Amino acid sequence: MSTPAPRVHAVRLGLRRGLADFRNMLRAPDDMAWNLVIGVALLVYLVTQRHVEVPGAGGATLPDLAMPGIVAAVVVFGMVMGPAFALSADVEDGTVLRLRTTPRGTTTYTVGVVLAQVLGALPMFVILLAPWALLLGDPMHQGGAGWAALVGWVVLGTLATLPVGIVGGALAGRTTRVLLLVMAPVVALSAVSGVFGPQTVPGWASGVVQAFPLYWLAHGLRSTTLPPGAEGLEVGGAWHPEIAVLVLLAWAVIGLVAAPAVLRRTAARQTAGALADRLHAFLQRG
Repeated sequence: MSTPAPRVHAVRLGLRRGLADFRNMLRAPDDMAWNLVIGVALLVYLVTQRHVEVPGAGGATLPDLAMPGIVAAVVVFGMVMGPAFALSADVEDGTVLRLRTTPRGTTTYTVGVVLAQVLGALPMFVILLAPWALLLGDPMHQGGAGWAALVGWVVLGTLATLPVGIVGGALAGRTTRVLLLVMAPVVALSAVSGVFGPQTVPGWASGVVQAFPLYWLAHGLRSTTLPPGAEGLEVGGAWHPEIAVLVLLAWAVIGLVAAPAVLRRTAARQTAGALADRLHAFLQRG
């Protein structure tokens, strides 16, 4: 009986680890409560605004414009912040150090983190999207195929942003640094990227936000879900889904090249002495 190739075996182990981490998240009251509170709060806001039409949007309401941006923000926050905090915590507690003693440990670890974070975003998507048609009306002004396109945009956005979280967590090295190096820039970018609609993008920031995935992911989702005429509110006044695809693909390619290299370097730099120093510093603070 032949044994699986080392890389295949490492991937299988990573998948098992990712599923185990996701099951643990589902059993964690704090994690589920966070998703429920945020998701329900967003739904309540959108439902209360469901009759507010936005001028120049082709008859689209405020929730019509906001929901694609909210979905994009869920992708970006989940795929950037989740891996960044998870990886930095694993650097602190020595998990990354142990990767050096495990054959293809980096592969196993990366697959596990990616799967856990992708699955971890599903509860929020269910909370937001399941009642969409019931509470806010038909969200797909472009037809039933829009749902397939929506899934495609979410997958592309995940590929574009998840490596950013891995790189950010590896470079931060500590959970406290993630707040400054990763979370603060993401929050600041979200504030000016038109999460609640392109009409909320400040004029001075329109050029800046177009260099990052959040704006283009939201733009692509809006081009899929909104009725004709809504494109007048976009930066430039037109739909550009082809540019959105290219920008997201560029981030995905660069990230998928950079993330494994940064993770391997982080694992290689970990030493038992450095871990002991961090533990000693932590105890001293306590």
